[in-house]
Amino acid sequence: MSTQPDERAAGPWAAPIDRLAMTDGHINVSGRRPTAPMNGFGRMWQKTYRTALGAVTPQQAITVLKEHFPEFWPAGNRFFAPLAGIAPGEVAALDLTMPGGLKLSTGVLVLYADDESFTLMTPEGHMFAGWITFSAFTEDGQTWAQAQVLMRASDPLYELGMTFGGHRQEDRHWVHTLTSFAAHFGVEGEVAVETVCVDRRRQWGRARNIWHNAGIRSGLHMAGAPVRLVRGRRSPS
Repeated sequence: MSTQPDERAAGPWAAPIDRLAMTDGHINVSGRRPTAPMNGFGRMWQKTYRTALGAVTPQQAITVLKEHFPEFWPAGNRFFAPLAGIAPGEVAALDLTMPGGLKLSTGVLVLYADDESFTLMTPEGHMFAGWITFSAFTEDGQTWAQAQVLMRASDPLYELGMTFGGHRQEDRHWVHTLTSFAAHFGVEGEVAVETVCVDRRRQWGRARNIWHNAGIRSGLHMAGAPVRLVRGRRSPS
């Protein structure tokens, strides 16, 4: 699951890429454009989640996080790491559990990765347009792990969902991830959460983003599963 070899960057930043590509056909990923916060519809939020890690260096912490990232996620959510690992230019697929039992299929681009941090960028159709940066650093003699999200809900439907429970679900996801990450090092601590509304405006010119809505497309894909099964049985071997 990755971009083509000539699209990978030699340094910590991913090479410029117009559209994502994956080899396994995971829906709502291949052919989608990466989206920055300015490409979204809803209000812009910056969310910061932070927890202490104990006696570990930032480099050791990020190495563990890269290698075991999916293991720290809440149950029912899956991160399909690229074969090359979390490296600049790689693309990972995601299956996320949504209210009502819906499975939302989407992905992320590894925009940046070095020894002490990495940044994931969302594609068109994801719940939000933005970046998620995971980092580890030392402050006052203590090593800390941090996840920081800069985001806008991608379209009006996602903005409605984020307003009525989506933000709480997002917070629970990353609090669980950092709590599990700290527990890996034998640390039981609270995750501090800070939320700041950076821009309260909604960008109505981006309302058409709903065409790529991965939630709608995932639901239609699930609904069409019986039809695809019947067609597969009828097709010649």
